[in-house]
Amino acid sequence: MIEMILLQFGLPGGPELLIILAVAVLLFGANKIPALARSSGQAMGEFKRGRQEIEEEIKRGAEASKQDVEPTTKLEEPATEAS
Repeated sequence: MIEMILLQFGLPGGPELLIILAVAVLLFGANKIPALARSSGQAMGEFKRGRQEIEEEIKRGAEASKQDVEPTTKLEEPATEAS
């Protein structure tokens, strides 16, 4: 849905970004903007690290399951006594 809106209206250019920045300064104040940007950057970093950990865990699980499944070998038939 958001992609459709972005494609329909396009990405914001220079003047639109200035308006967005001005509204952000009015809402949060000039002193809090860097702190907000820093905390959002830290949150994105944590998200990426968490995603990488999950991907590594999935790969380890897949490798472990491959090692657990060994090819089946044909069992030797019991020797029968010839009379």
